[in-house]
Parts: sequence; structure tokens; C-alpha cells
Amino acid sequence: MGAQYEVRGNVAVLTLDNPPVNGLGYDTRVQLAQGVDRAVADAAIAAIVITGAGRAFSGGADIKEFGSPKAIAEPNLLSLIRLLENCPKPVVAAINGVCMGGGLELSLGCHYRLAAPGVDVALPEVKIGLIPGAGGTQRLPRVLGVETALNIIVSGDPVKSELLASLPGQKLFDQIVPEDLMGAACAFAAVKAAEHQSHGTPLPRVRDMKVQHENADAYFAFARNMVKGMAKNFPAPAKCVDAVEASVKQKFDEGMVTEREIFIALMMTPECKALRHAFFGERAASKIPDVPEDTPQRKINKVAVIGAGTMGGGISMNFLNAGLPVTMLEMKQEALDRGVATIRKNYESQLKKGKLKQDKLDARMALLSTTLNYSDIADADLVIEAVFEEMGVKEKVFKTLDEVMKPGAILASNTSTLDVNQIASFTQRPQDLIGTHFFSPANVMKLLEVVRGEKTGKDVLATVMALGKKIRKTSVVSGVCDGFIGNRMIEQYSRQAGFLLEEGCTPVQVDKAVEKFGFAMGPFRMGDLAGNDIGWAIRKRRYQEKPHMRYSKTADLLCELGRYGQKTAAGWYDYQAGKRDAIPSKLVEEMIAKHSASLGITPRKISDEEIVHRLVYSLVNEAAKILEEGIASKASDIDMVYLTGYGFPLHRGGPMCYADQQGLFNVVQTMKKFAANPHDDASFWQPAPLLAKLAAEGKTFT
Repeated sequence: MGAQYEVRGNVAVLTLDNPPVNGLGYDTRVQLAQGVDRAVADAAIAAIVITGAGRAFSGGADIKEFGSPKAIAEPNLLSLIRLLENCPKPVVAAINGVCMGGGLELSLGCHYRLAAPGVDVALPEVKIGLIPGAGGTQRLPRVLGVETALNIIVSGDPVKSELLASLPGQKLFDQIVPEDLMGAACAFAAVKAAEHQSHGTPLPRVRDMKVQHENADAYFAFARNMVKGMAKNFPAPAKCVDAVEASVKQKFDEGMVTEREIFIALMMTPECKALRHAFFGERAASKIPDVPEDTPQRKINKVAVIGAGTMGGGISMNFLNAGLPVTMLEMKQEALDRGVATIRKNYESQLKKGKLKQDKLDARMALLSTTLNYSDIADADLVIEAVFEEMGVKEKVFKTLDEVMKPGAILASNTSTLDVNQIASFTQRPQDLIGTHFFSPANVMKLLEVVRGEKTGKDVLATVMALGKKIRKTSVVSGVCDGFIGNRMIEQYSRQAGFLLEEGCTPVQVDKAVEKFGFAMGPFRMGDLAGNDIGWAIRKRRYQEKPHMRYSKTADLLCELGRYGQKTAAGWYDYQAGKRDAIPSKLVEEMIAKHSASLGITPRKISDEEIVHRLVYSLVNEAAKILEEGIASKASDIDMVYLTGYGFPLHRGGPMCYADQQGLFNVVQTMKKFAANPHDDASFWQPAPLLAKLAAEGKTFT
């Protein structure tokens, strides 16, 4: 771990070795600096080559040290780059695999750069709310030109090395080496050392290169407007423009100061904190406290899906996209034919948009088979049930699966609310059963709630979590409760939305307030999209199971009018045929006003702030109960559910992160005001014990 030192002829080779992507952690930086000093002190060494072990040059900062004292301890990255830049012997970067963030900045401190084809080159700091902080905004424009560099820095997306090497006038790469990168780099270094010794010319430094733009003021004004329009909730992209502008208008050292000042200021913004929280939260979601990372996994080579409807088809596409064969089972041939046609239509739509090539489409469809007989799926390694959300239907399916599936097959239910432990009891193999709650449309939505039953085997859980990664989902483990993490919380959110209508809000006002806060969609537009009859069915069950729980009757009245949402062209809003535009409905507003009057409620003016906090804090309070009950193992898991499955604004970091930034003391004080509202549910606004405890101790969720 660190940086390995070896000698090849008269060249010292320093190999970054800090798996998985050779992050530039403290030990690595120390050993790299020591290696440079050792090579400089050795008269037999003429040049230095720096490369990366395995499949990466360097992915940049070591995320394990992010935010710790080690991250900035000397030699920090800026000091290390300065050491390379001022080295009296030629330093050549031999770039392989991945060269991102601090790794790219490190290479720009070298005198020369050779790269293999296919290297992913990027400065992705903008994705965590920052700008490059070790000279990336000052050096990249000098080697690629202002416009190309700014595009790379603002997007944060990787670009292939051979594409960059083909740009006219580029000075990022001296050579692209198709084979034997290390051999070529050592030979190149030896030649440059000989030239340097014989001619005595200074070694080339990126900082000494000139950077200019023929119409800088107009270009940066244009770039700033474009960036602000595309990233209005995030300050970092616009600050990237400021930093790159400094590379043109200031001397190098002044530009470095500007970059550093911007970087430090951004570190303190709530948006940066939210993005970093999401970055680490996504990685932490795969870590399960009592399931070791080396837990054996079951092999998944064949998948079966029960049901060819919207969910079944979408679920199937995930596995087809990952190259796994899928068999869809239905009771009737017409249903199978419709399901296959829908999958093909979805792929053809991607084809028309240029997102998929014909050979990929053909390959994926070739992996899909269908059947009407359970016996045809007996050899599948994983079977996912995606049938109607009713326990009696699930019971029949799983009793049949228990009879026909081979030993060791994983049995999964796509239930969104039902008791996974009860479903497991329908089988003789509860250790093989797990919940896999996909979100609609299942082939698009990133979230997968993995529901762990009381008897679910650790190997089953580890297998499904790894499979989630393979099909490019953000997988979050949930324990068993009604609605799991996401839907259990959203029910409280929806209850508050209903109470707000009774007290004087319109659906439009509530939706606009929440969307201004940053949600992708307000609760009423969301209800119309999902189908208001779904919530109605859940409430009917609640009236029997939890008669003490209060709900606004407005949603029931809406459904009694047959206004189920977009599918009936009428819900909380009116809809025109073939369009999804939500048109405010006078009929609905009159219905709400009449209902409020029947309750004796005098409508009042309600601020957007109250709307947002009642909705968001309802999520927070329920989430605190979920944490305390162990349904979720950590607060960041709850935030990942809401960021990837429910449209919570990314720049807020999720409900728990947002509550932390507001201050839990302040959250509790606001909840006390809501509890005093005679038209709200005072019992709900009693802070969950965990929330009350953390607030009293001045602590946070995350």
C-alpha cells in the first residue's frame, strides 16, 4: 500500500499502489515524495516514471480519508505536484485505466504524459459540489484550451484519452501507447533525460504554458449563463467558470490562489455538504453491519419473473440490460405477448433516440423467453414475483414456487407494502426468500429496496445486494414493516398534504411550494401520476387496521368521483387527452372548500415555509422511528431511498441531511408548533424518541 519504488535501467519507476483506484491518501503521498527524493539523490537515475498499479493510474483523493486531518496533511497534493514540477530530472506520467480528479492534477504536474488508449480522464469534483482544488482549473486549460477544459470541468464526466489526444493543438498527452505502456514510458523518459542533459534546456512545465481565448469576456459571459440555467440549485458549476476565467486573466500563481479560495468557500456550502453526504451514502448503503463483505454469494445465471405487466416487464429489462437471460411467466398468452411487445417498444424508443444500437437491442431480446408453465422456470437461480399487491395472490404464487424451484434458488417478492415474513411463511425455505421492491418504471428508477425478512439468509442478502449493483441500482436494505422505508414515510407526508387542503391550501399551492423547494413533483401531481386509487386502497386497509389514525377525507372524496389521476384524465388536476400537463381543477377546489366547511374549518393563508416543513418534517419524524426500530441501519440509507426513489432534491441531501442542516433543536421546536394546530394530528408531531434525544444532546442523524 502506498507507492512502490523500482529501477529499470537508469529510470526510477514509482508505482501508486492503493487499491481499488490508487487514491492519493496520506501514506501514498508520503511514499511518492520519498521516492522522488530518492531518485533525485541517486546519480545513476536519469529520469522518473510514475504509474499506477492494476487498472488505474489514480482516481484522485482517497475517499477513506475525506474530511479527516490526513486528507490535507503534508505533503498534501499541492505540495506533491510542486515537488514533481520542480524536479531536476524528467518526470513522466505513464497513465493507465483511470485518471481522475487529483490523479489528473498529479499528472499535470509531471513534465511529460504518456497514456494507454481507453483511459477515462476526468475532473469530477463538481459532482460533489466542489471545483478541482489542486490546480486542475489552471493547468487543464493550458494543455487542452479553455473551452475543452471548461466543458470537462463543468460536466465532471470522463473523456477517453484517445479522443483528447486527437484534438488539434492539445498538450495533455505526448503519446498514446497502444501496447507496453511501461516499456514505452521508460524508453521515452531515458530519451528525454539524455536530451535534457545534452542541451541543458529547462524541463517543460504546464504552469509555464500560455493560455488565452480570443474573445474571453464574451465567452465566459456566455458560459456563465449556460451553466446557471442548467445547474440553478448548485453553485459549483458557475464557480468552475470563475476559476477557469482566472487561468486566462491572472498569472498562474494568482489563479491558483483564486482556485483555492473558491474551493474552500464551496466546501462550506450546504449544497456541497449535501452532495458529499449523497456520495458517501451511496457507497455506505452496500455495507450491512452484520453481513461481512466476504460473505459467500450464490451464482445468478438465470432469472425468472412472474408477471409480464408494467412492473414485471420493467424488472425483466434490468436483467436483460445486464446480459442475464430472463424467462417471464404469465397465466395467459395475450398477457405475455403484451409484455414482450412493451419491452421491445421501450428498446426501440431508445434506438430512435440514439441511446441503444440495433445489435444491443437484438442481443437483449434474444435473452428473453416466455412461458405459461411454472415447470419451465424450475432451474432459474432467482425468481422475482411481480403480481397483484394482494396477500392471497402472493400466497398462491409462492406456494407454487416452493414446489417447483430448485434447491438454493432465491425467491423474491416485489411487494411494496406487504409483510415479507408472512410471504416467507408460505414456503418451506424462508431463508431463501427476500423482498426486492423495484420502483416504477422499474427499468428507469435507480432505487431498489432490498427487504430482509427475519429468516433471510445472509448469503441471499449479500447476493441480491451484489446483483443490485450489477443491474445499476442503488440498493438499500430495509427491515420488515408496513411500507418498508420509503412508502411508510410517504404515507405521513401524504397525510400532511391532505390536512393542508382542509386548512386552506389548494393542490396547486402545495405542489408549487414543494417543487420550489426542489422536489421533482409535488404530492398531488405525484398522486395523479401513480394513481389515486392506490392510496385509496391503502387507506381503506388503514381504516380497519389503525382506526385511531386520522386522514383527510379529501382524497377519498376525489376517488369517489372516479378521479384516479392521469389514467382517467382527471385527478387532483384535469388532463387533456394525450398530454400530461396538470391543469388546476375548479371542481376539485370547490369539493375541498365544501369539505372544509363541513368540518367547520375557516380557511387560512398558509405560507410556503409551513407547507414545506410540515411535509418534510413528517418524513423526518417517521424516519427517526424507522431508525430506532432498526428498519434502516443508518440515516444515510433513508436519504438514499428518498434521493433515488422519491424525487427529494439532491442539493438538500435527503430528509435526514436536511434536518441536520436546519438543526434538530429547531426541527423539534417547529414540530411543537405543528402539534398545537387543532386541525393537525397532534400525536404525530410528538418527536420520535431518537429525534428528541439527538436534539437534546446537540447531535445529528448523519
